[in-house]
Amino acid sequence: MSKRILALVTLAVASLGALAQAAAPATAASTATPRVDQRQANQDRRIDQGIASGQLTRPEARRLERQQGAVNRAEDRARADGTVTAQERARLHRMQNQTSANIARQRHDAQRRPAASAPAATAPK
Repeated sequence: MSKRILALVTLAVASLGALAQAAAPATAASTATPRVDQRQANQDRRIDQGIASGQLTRPEARRLERQQGAVNRAEDRARADGTVTAQERARLHRMQNQTSANIARQRHDAQRRPAASAPAATAPK
């Protein structure tokens, strides 16, 4: 009798381990936000390009980077409970749409970052 109980307990423990492994990928998939992450990377790149080309002033770039940070924090909050719901994804996409529009607007406005002034040429003596 005790051998049967020991065998059942061993089987139950092994089953729980397999069940936990099977559940792990589903949890990871429910918090994955690859489209949000890729879009954040693209928008960061657009901001960096705007800075490098002089299309964005320093205050504009800081403002846009703060907006990107807000989207990142919202994504972290959405992931915190282990599941990113459709409503949370929609909110993240709306936030990204707004940030994307702001990046485009700021990069194409008339403001330019002043170029570094070249050192004054000295006249030969």
